[in-house]
Amino acid sequence: MSPTRPRVRPDQLRSRWWFDNPDHPGTTALCIERYMNQGITLEELTGGRPIIGICQSGSDLTPCNRHHVELARRVKEGIRAAGGVPFEFPMHPIHENVRRPTAALDRNLAYLGLVEVLHGYPLDGVVLTTGCDKTTPAALMAAATVNIPAIVLSGGPMLNGWHGAERVGSGTIVWEMRRRLAAGDIDYAEFLSRITESAPSVGHCNTMGTASTMNSLAEALGMSLPGSAMIPGPYKERAMVAYQTGERITEMVWEDLRPGDILTREAFENAIVTCSALGGSSNAPIHINAIARHAGVELDNDDWQRLGHGIPLLANVMPAGAYLGEEFHRAGGVPAVMHELLEAGRLHGEALTVNGQPMAVNLAGRETRDPEVIRRYANPLVEHAGFLNLKGNLFDSALMKTSVISPDFRERFLSNPDDPEAFEGRVAVFDGSEDYHARIDDPSLGIDEHTILVMRGAGPVGHPGGAEVVNMQPPEALIRRGIESLPCLGDGRQSGTSGSPSILNASPEAATGGGLALLESGDRLRIDLRQGEVRLLIDEAELAARRQRLEAQGGYRYPEHQTPWQEIQRSMVEPLDRGMTLAPATKYRDVARRSPPRDNH
Repeated sequence: MSPTRPRVRPDQLRSRWWFDNPDHPGTTALCIERYMNQGITLEELTGGRPIIGICQSGSDLTPCNRHHVELARRVKEGIRAAGGVPFEFPMHPIHENVRRPTAALDRNLAYLGLVEVLHGYPLDGVVLTTGCDKTTPAALMAAATVNIPAIVLSGGPMLNGWHGAERVGSGTIVWEMRRRLAAGDIDYAEFLSRITESAPSVGHCNTMGTASTMNSLAEALGMSLPGSAMIPGPYKERAMVAYQTGERITEMVWEDLRPGDILTREAFENAIVTCSALGGSSNAPIHINAIARHAGVELDNDDWQRLGHGIPLLANVMPAGAYLGEEFHRAGGVPAVMHELLEAGRLHGEALTVNGQPMAVNLAGRETRDPEVIRRYANPLVEHAGFLNLKGNLFDSALMKTSVISPDFRERFLSNPDDPEAFEGRVAVFDGSEDYHARIDDPSLGIDEHTILVMRGAGPVGHPGGAEVVNMQPPEALIRRGIESLPCLGDGRQSGTSGSPSILNASPEAATGGGLALLESGDRLRIDLRQGEVRLLIDEAELAARRQRLEAQGGYRYPEHQTPWQEIQRSMVEPLDRGMTLAPATKYRDVARRSPPRDNH
């Protein structure tokens, strides 16, 4: 425990309002007697022990987090060993691969549910079990809002996938095999076989997709025990750190160490810098911006370019690199990457972490153990690996991940000596993923190797939820000619496991009046990375006329609501560059202390 932090007395525990409140004996008795019917003793509830919640994100519907059902046993043992009383409860399931129309719908729904649990139940602290993409931001958003002591326990990535001696990365292999299937190199049976080789064990994606990125950034924020984020799910160290996490959260309650003490401006800047060095997911800015807003820290995509674009790529991990989660963990994991950044003067070493120590103390002596997998700062894979925040006459913000610009893409689109880092092209526009799949191979579209594919109607309102559909592959006819990628642009997202340098998350989206709604197939776009601009090359008068016609038609059309939650979220969700948060929600902060829940009897 940190000797510098004040200790909470047993009579100051938040759970005492429920379990030992002589001013309201009736309510107290009702709380106690119903929990005792499962065998919990009166002494456990009233003896001055911290009540620690375990937010269980694992279920049969969420296979990436399923092993948390077993890990929770070790968390409970750690809590009990430290003198606490564990209470496990479920989190709304979020499974990226299966949830339709997109798991992004569930992030805010899970956040809302968790806020109500943490605020309204007798919990002094909470262990946030995370793994699959949206579970991590949902949990951290709620912890920032309620602000009781909280700590993140990742489930860790799967073991490496293999095809013979070749590494097979989860997610990343899908995009490669999709192209080979389209080219006729493999059939459907081999397509499925090759992809299933990428998932050999429990755990989330073994690539640096959104799951690994967000759990790594939870550690970079200081919200997980050092070195815990990328321990593979089946490793014995995963169960060990689960026990240690249970111990530590109990200590944090006594220290009154809360998310608000850790989630500072400096912590979020550390996360941005670390994300670039990891080659992290293009979904990270959405989620980190959202967590920051709930913590009362304003971040925007300009911050991601300003702080992160000049950071080198150090993690040689798919999709930006060659290795997978096991090698990354053995090479030193997140601490080794952050050690390089700290030595280069790119981190705030004074930022506080959940173990009560500043980040610099946690990183001492954590050099890379394999400089091929985790590169030295002076010998990176890519010199400038962060995001560019592009703007223009179609949107205010859209992100491009530069660490995955391949040599082939750079040669074809960014190497004109008379116009370096820029290109122009004719667009083919698709309204949602269904339209894309129905028409991408239509020869009448005239798609060639210079065409820019545009996806609209895929944002938080349009899809709804912000779908991972922007990384579109070319028509099969082009793939058979060896053209395996085209520039893609859209108001939706793409999987963090994709190596496509798409222009993503365009805000505002077409469905809310964004300029992509005005595009027509055949228009020409100019994309200039040096200037940070994407411009539709038409006369301003024509652009204004198009907008007038669109408004006269009632705006951009998108599918009707299918469920109550879709309608509720669409009515209040903010754009992707604002974190896709719910507009009313970000005004609620530190609610456990500022607004204790009213009595129920």
